Amino acid sequence: MNAAHSPLAAASVSSADLLLWVAVPYICLAVFAVGHVWRYRHDQFGWTSRTTQLLEHRRLRWGSPLFHLGAFMVIAGHVVGLAIPDSWTEAVGITEHAYHTTAVWAGSVAGIAMVAGLGMLCARRLLTRTIRLGTDRSDKLLFPLLSATVLLGITATAAHNVFGAGYDYRSTVSVWFRGLFVLQPQPEAIAEAPLLFQLHALTAFLLFAAWPFTRLVHVWSAPIGYLARPYLVYRRRSAPTTAAPTAGGRPRRRAA
Repeated sequence: MNAAHSPLAAASVSSADLLLWVAVPYICLAVFAVGHVWRYRHDQFGWTSRTTQLLEHRRLRWGSPLFHLGAFMVIAGHVVGLAIPDSWTEAVGITEHAYHTTAVWAGSVAGIAMVAGLGMLCARRLLTRTIRLGTDRSDKLLFPLLSATVLLGITATAAHNVFGAGYDYRSTVSVWFRGLFVLQPQPEAIAEAPLLFQLHALTAFLLFAAWPFTRLVHVWSAPIGYLARPYLVYRRRSAPTTAAPTAGGRPRRRAA
């Protein structure tokens, strides 16, 4: 175990560390949970992504798939890296070197796809007048915060694990993250992490706090039911009725 996790290190945690790495995360998680309940009870009609496909399609056609595919890959990588201890991956035969190499390069590809897609979505919102005029306050908060979170994560990975000497965040950031959810916070763990990782973690929790009040709520409304929905049956419209003249000269309606 790292010496930083000893009782002596825990006793030397500053008030700023307790505020940033214990109080702020728990406040953000509380807002995340309560905010979703409030939003569902008071704004079900606004529980949507508020699509703008009819206003502009060219950039959306490429930006949306790139962003969502990259986001799914990034989330999956964070679940493995933050929630699963390194002892578990080693127990199933994944060495630290293999994990580090896979995480860096797969994460880089996912991050680049996510940044490219997010850039296209932000560009269409800024450059298309009709979309720009329809941007509400929640979008003005969401897009800068989401961009900062993504860019900080990409920059931290590039600076320390692609071009740098390498940094094992699973021994610091992951320990702190898991400690929050088992109610055993270890702020001293992340207090040792590089600044870019700290800023990335902080903006991520702020994003969680903003989540219920933005279009991100549509994540919980994924149309999973479409996968099991029965096929729609389309029937050909019946032929229009025609009128045929009768012996007396009056038209007689003919059945189709």
